Amino acid sequence: MKRRERAALRTAILLCGLLAAAAHRAGAFPWSIDMFRGESVQAMAKSPRVMPPGTMPIDGEAPMSREAASTALHNPFKPSAAALQVGKTLFDDNCAACHGYNARGDGPVRFLLRIPPADLTGGVSVQRSDGYIYATIRNGSIVMPSYADAMSATERWQVVLYLRSLQKRVSAK
Repeated sequence: MKRRERAALRTAILLCGLLAAAAHRAGAFPWSIDMFRGESVQAMAKSPRVMPPGTMPIDGEAPMSREAASTALHNPFKPSAAALQVGKTLFDDNCAACHGYNARGDGPVRFLLRIPPADLTGGVSVQRSDGYIYATIRNGSIVMPSYADAMSATERWQVVLYLRSLQKRVSAK
């Protein structure tokens, strides 16, 4: 090694030694004392923030089994072109993946499911009341997830209207 290289190496070692010796004094100042200087905040000392309008349910429904809903709940809406169109859009967005666009249980993800989706245009589904179908959409069933957080009460009723229109079309054939 040349004389300059040795001097540079000694200087580097000396600087590392000095930094290591002074490390205990440096800490993470000034951040190391923030916990001592900071204002103390107790949990729930302030009330929780006020939620913006429309983000919290204000007229929620009481939980109800499908059997109880079948007699207690009745569709408050009449089939209209606008309601059926909204129902079709909601059905296509939320239900058709499993039940298919014609509600026959032949949706594009049916092969991924262990229990095949129900054919909603025939069988026991036609015999169920509007309230039962509404409660199934709201609460889910054994394998179907709940759509209570995905659709409002009005939207669920519109899906029921659309499903009834599909059932009528199939029975008319």
